[in-house]
Amino acid sequence: MALSAGTARWVHVSLARQRLTLLERGRVLGQWPVSTAAAGPGERRASGGTPRGWHVIRARIGAGAPLGAVFVGRRPTGELWTPALAARFPERDWILTRILWLSGLEPGRNRLGDVDTMRRFIYIHGCPDTEPMGVPRSHGCIRMRNADVASLFEQVAAGTRVLIEP
Repeated sequence: MALSAGTARWVHVSLARQRLTLLERGRVLGQWPVSTAAAGPGERRASGGTPRGWHVIRARIGAGAPLGAVFVGRRPTGELWTPALAARFPERDWILTRILWLSGLEPGRNRLGDVDTMRRFIYIHGCPDTEPMGVPRSHGCIRMRNADVASLFEQVAAGTRVLIEP
């Protein structure tokens, strides 16, 4: 699926470089390190992989929340992440600050059936700033530093296209 000439602003995620780039008409507006799936690329449900191909930001969640706000089930818990909170809940996969929920645009590749990105709950989201960036460590999502995801969130709308490439 090619990006149409009329699409001004879009996001590119490089799995190999572990970088997210925000572009507008060929100009780089921002670039940040990310952490994608430890399992590598993968579209299938329960693969633990980061899905490839064209996606769209289906929903933006967390506008106005403080940096480090904790989300469970896409809802704020009222908590702010701290090392002490992390020690109390070591099993949590921390989703912090903002959520950009992705939906696949390519039926059979990342949309519908056993490969549906949205039904897999794949997000671009914040994580503890103690987590390393630039190395694959997530369960499939695209993790960012909290200030970085807040900055990206302010620059994209629902409907913004996202290309995830190897």
